Amino acid sequence: MNVILIKDVDNLGAAHEMVEVKPGYARNYLIPQKYAIEASGSNTKIMEERRKQLQKKETKLMAEIANVTAVLKASPVKVGAKIGISGKIFGSVTAIQIARAIREQKGYEIDRRRISIVDDVKEAGTYKASIDFGKDNVVEIEFEVVSE
Repeated sequence: MNVILIKDVDNLGAAHEMVEVKPGYARNYLIPQKYAIEASGSNTKIMEERRKQLQKKETKLMAEIANVTAVLKASPVKVGAKIGISGKIFGSVTAIQIARAIREQKGYEIDRRRISIVDDVKEAGTYKASIDFGKDNVVEIEFEVVSE
């Protein structure tokens, strides 16, 4: 029996894919749990249209990610921190501070949970952080820790 998956199903396929499964599996599990619908003519046309719309959105999103990446890589983001006489930072630099610096200096709102700092930041200097935009789009940016 052919069904069209509505949601991702482990070991079976991704959303908006047509897969062939045994009739009992489709009738007793996939369709009642709203993981799939039967692959009739009208359902196939509807899913093809949804797939086209999702592909357009994804293309637009990828272009926007490319623009943001170019702006972030153009120059390092400056993050202010309290620095002692020996050049060491009081505390450490966090993803929240980097997200705030990106918002203020570059004008892009990036969620702090998407930012991960590569190195331990203990003194002034240039460091790297990675930003995960999802779908295997990870970008490394540089940030510079300066004295406030």
